[in-house]
Amino acid sequence: MSKAIHLAALLAALAVPALASAATPQSQFLDNCSACHQATGKGVKGAFPALAGSPLVQGDPKIVITTVLNGRAGMPAFKDDLTDADLAAILTYVRGSWGNKASAIKPADVVAARNAAKAAAKARGLQAH
Repeated sequence: MSKAIHLAALLAALAVPALASAATPQSQFLDNCSACHQATGKGVKGAFPALAGSPLVQGDPKIVITTVLNGRAGMPAFKDDLTDADLAAILTYVRGSWGNKASAIKPADVVAARNAAKAAAKARGLQAH
């Protein structure tokens, strides 16, 4: 193979990870949430709640962040699976999609919720039985 072909192959191989890390908030939602909540945000009646029009989704950001970090009622916890930036992007997408009209969530908001949860868990661990 010529040097030009090797260089082209090397550049193509290096570009793949860059493309993979450039996920959009919508694609992150589809990858992590849509199996239950559906791509439309309408959920599955009786099994998985709708995110479209949800007071929880559009309400206090701390509550929705904590819910996604720690899971709830059969929902998995995402605290170990997604970065603060990814969680913020997904939640901002959800809070602004399907007619929802709620403020954006910043990675710093997720960091604060994550730290508060850790502090609460540590405090519980120090309590006498």
